[in-house]
Amino acid sequence: MDLDAYVAERRGEWNRLESLTRKRKLRPDEADELVLLYQRAATHLSVVRSRSPDPVLVAGLSRLVLAARATITGTRRFSWAPIARFFTTTLPGELYRTRWWWITVSVVCVVAATALVQYVADNPDVAGMFMSDADMDRLVSNDFVAYYSEYQAQNFAALVWTNNAWLTAQCLASGVLIVPVFYLLGSNLLNLGVVGGVMVGAGAGDTFLTYIAPHGLLELTCVFVGSGVGLRIGWAWIAPGPHRTRAQALGERARSGMLVALGLALALFVSGLVEAYVTPSPLPAPIRIAIGAVVWLGFLGYALVLGHFAHHRQSSADLDEGLGEAAVPTR
Repeated sequence: MDLDAYVAERRGEWNRLESLTRKRKLRPDEADELVLLYQRAATHLSVVRSRSPDPVLVAGLSRLVLAARATITGTRRFSWAPIARFFTTTLPGELYRTRWWWITVSVVCVVAATALVQYVADNPDVAGMFMSDADMDRLVSNDFVAYYSEYQAQNFAALVWTNNAWLTAQCLASGVLIVPVFYLLGSNLLNLGVVGGVMVGAGAGDTFLTYIAPHGLLELTCVFVGSGVGLRIGWAWIAPGPHRTRAQALGERARSGMLVALGLALALFVSGLVEAYVTPSPLPAPIRIAIGAVVWLGFLGYALVLGHFAHHRQSSADLDEGLGEAAVPTR
């Protein structure tokens, strides 16, 4: 093919196409012309690539075709609307839809932790299996309270945020296997039960509650939510429901879980701020606990009240029907 002759014959079309792509507003006839020239330029690019792949010409034509395609299809501009919709509708709706999972986990874990604290407090020998008498004395007299002011507040907030977010992410992600969630919850509840039992047994139960409650209400709730959502993901491949394969059910629950994980990361950031700035503060204990309770109730209101309205608006966090895999009947 005579490349120079080919280019000379079609240069006028390419120049006209480039001119149309640069116009901010097209008349109807210009829009029709743009589509036609775009189709012809795409064909020209294919011919040049296959018969005489000159790199400079191919690059120029590729840029022109891409610019024309962008003009025809339009480009998406940044908008705050999807972000606002996520926080006002999608996230609370998912928290509400999964509520029975994480409420059940919360109740079971709180009852188990309370019973364990009381058991360890009534049986000092049990605590002796995990720490020495000297360790218990230091815990009660200094270490438990000093832990919250050991680092600068901003560093401590970042530390507890990342630790709690990592634990919650593990509970959520490992839910597909179910068993690891119980191991993670059990190991953390055991630690809480032993420490709480030692403090209560030594007559420092008020100190324990004063330093746990402000941040612990929201922090533990986030962990329980992550665990409940994780178990819901795991249950999807055990009982996928009607008209869905196990893969479809698992994919739907996993997508929902990832959105909840994002919301929990933000909630745990707030919990970390409370733990770093409120828990060790010189404010009276009732005020510190009240601050933690307000933050916790705010989260519950967001998840259950706002989530209720989002759920009944039929808001779903899953893919649009046209983007998902076609469903097939199952028995």
